[in-house]
Amino acid sequence: MNGKVYLVGAGPGDPELLTVKALRLLQTADVVLHDDLVSAEILKLVASAAQVQNVGKRCGTKTMRQEEINFLLVALADSGRQVVRLKSGDPLIFGRAGEEIEALRRSNIAYEIVPGVTCALGAAAAAGIPLTYRRISSTLVLTVGHRAAGNSDAEWGKFSATESTLLVYMPGHDYAEMADRLTAAGFAKETLCAIISRATTPRQQIHHTTISNLHRSPELAAPTLLVVGEVVKFADHAAGQPEKTFPVMESAFAATRVQSAISSERLRQEERLA
Repeated sequence: MNGKVYLVGAGPGDPELLTVKALRLLQTADVVLHDDLVSAEILKLVASAAQVQNVGKRCGTKTMRQEEINFLLVALADSGRQVVRLKSGDPLIFGRAGEEIEALRRSNIAYEIVPGVTCALGAAAAAGIPLTYRRISSTLVLTVGHRAAGNSDAEWGKFSATESTLLVYMPGHDYAEMADRLTAAGFAKETLCAIISRATTPRQQIHHTTISNLHRSPELAAPTLLVVGEVVKFADHAAGQPEKTFPVMESAFAATRVQSAISSERLRQEERLA
């Protein structure tokens, strides 16, 4: 049997935001290579017989270099394994999926991309913030907070004077520097901001502020996202700390869904062999 790699989005954290296809693949994979930010509740959905390995990084500390991950994906698929590369959010949004796709193509390894709810959309939904709004924001910009080669603050200036919403992945905790970068790019100091931590999980926290007061913000737990723009005024201020817990593993609905996914996969395998 030929191996294959599935680049799968795990969503922002809540297991019930997984797609049905992602759930099926987690239940039938031989190997799951996951990012560090994939929640423990989602990893509980992986088939017990599967090999599970953390290959992610957090706060700059890498479990495995990207080149090593690429090699592992190719080697496992080449040996006939069905491999799920599980990424937080959506695999195509700041998930280095492009580099892994290139490696798989060079080695003629079959792959498939399974999209997930990207963290930007999950965090905004959890906070009740409409990222676009007629006459207020017609442009949505997704960017990263860390400085890298070619990542210039001048790029942000293109959107400071327009009807736009800026959403910053991995903003870090130096909010004073972040405020300086935003004002240097042309954003008004009274522009509204929201910092969303551990979005869609029971540990979710949201802090509302402005660019001028951003430096006074608390250091919330990673992963965090920073929303900048007037749409923040529409936020649901009661959404900061959800009362719910994850019922996925215990609920009859989840059990039925998992069993249905497994049965469907078995039927597909039988049809292939027929």
